[in-house]
Amino acid sequence: MKVMNLSRQVSRTSIATLLSLRLFAVVLTCLIFALLHFEYEPNNASAQSVIDPNLGVESFVEGLSSPTSMAFLDSENVLVLEKDGQVRLISNGELTPEPVLQVPVDSERERGLLGIAVMNGGGGTSSSAGQNASAQTVFLYYTESGVGGEIRNRVYKYNWNGQTLDNPILLVDLPAIPGPNHNGGKLMIGPDNYLYGIIGDLNHDGKLQNFPDGPDPDDTGIIFRVNPDDGTPGPDNPLSTDPNNPLSKYYAYGIRNSFGLTFDPVSKNVWDTENGPASNDEINLVKPGFNSGWQTIMGPISASGNTESELVSFPGSHYADPLLTWLDPVAVTDIEFLESSSLGESYSNNVFVGDNNIGNLYYFRVSPDRSALVLDNVPDLFIDNEEEQSSITFGNGFGAITDLETGPDGYLYVLSYDDGIIYRIVPSSVLSSSSTAGTEETTETPLPAVDEQELDGQDEEEESVSDGDENGDDENN
Repeated sequence: MKVMNLSRQVSRTSIATLLSLRLFAVVLTCLIFALLHFEYEPNNASAQSVIDPNLGVESFVEGLSSPTSMAFLDSENVLVLEKDGQVRLISNGELTPEPVLQVPVDSERERGLLGIAVMNGGGGTSSSAGQNASAQTVFLYYTESGVGGEIRNRVYKYNWNGQTLDNPILLVDLPAIPGPNHNGGKLMIGPDNYLYGIIGDLNHDGKLQNFPDGPDPDDTGIIFRVNPDDGTPGPDNPLSTDPNNPLSKYYAYGIRNSFGLTFDPVSKNVWDTENGPASNDEINLVKPGFNSGWQTIMGPISASGNTESELVSFPGSHYADPLLTWLDPVAVTDIEFLESSSLGESYSNNVFVGDNNIGNLYYFRVSPDRSALVLDNVPDLFIDNEEEQSSITFGNGFGAITDLETGPDGYLYVLSYDDGIIYRIVPSSVLSSSSTAGTEETTETPLPAVDEQELDGQDEEEESVSDGDENGDDENN
């Protein structure tokens, strides 16, 4: 009997213990699941970050499809280009459902709807300019697909009537063959009110690519500068004043490919970014007549083993080394001088640059004479290690950056091709409750590289923002 009672007791104790253990296991499992869920749940609020603790990143507009460029019409309206040919309107922070314009484009690789510039007040350099202060002219660069015709890269100008773009007029007609990468496409209205645009080499091997025995100038690998009224060459362009000479349209040449074109609001000098092949992305100060050196030179001339005497020179041309070179291409994209002190006086009139392969945003101070970047941690102006790369990285997590703009509010707007989002960098104090980013310090854990051939789609966008070659540098193709 005692044995039976003891057996029952042990049995009850075992059952109680077993139940306790099972309950503990359930609780522990739930706790572990919760912790794992917390640890690995994508944290969108910290996906984009900047190193300045006084600034943060928020999502301004979402829902775009492969956006390539944007331009502010005023404080309430923004036009955004989508690679497949749609021009989208953002009004009062909302993306309107339907495009304001659809243009016929060939969107293979880096082809597509690529560049936009806006001129206020009726535009132009003629005496009639400014007569209609409310009028706006919009310039679009795109790879036009024709029925049975040759594919061309073209710049059209349109009237903006407040709701749509109408009255298209062909302004600049450029080649697009063979490509399909290195179409460039960025446009800007310069400080002189002329229209500037950039086109890559389209895989041509001519005099404009520094082949002395190659074909004559053919509108590839150049920055053009034309009258926004009629597309005629700027009368004081550096290489020729004869309107019948192709050189008369050119401001610079020897450019492999580019996704960044701007001017310094202080000095009024032109700057660009350029994509190298398997190495040597560049930031350049572009003086009139600049020969960037491709294909003979990419990066600093001292590292190329070549001399300036091997370049194709035209009267009025000159070569200059890049202000900064990346040994390993990041597929550098747009460049923007922040013409505002809204993010702090230290950022005013200094430079931001984006990339395609890592999703980084870079920041540089400009020297007092506006002719160089202040690069205390990169004394040789050549980024070839992680420490130097980290020293210039301002933010990350943005995906393939295709455009940077100073908004009417003075904040920096960042266009992400991958995300289909316009991000806005603002003071932490004004971050909205819907902000999608944090301010934690940037870490050097690169995002997966986008094939450079994609950016040339965006550079090699669809070759990647760079260009690309068999090594997948189509960004850097």
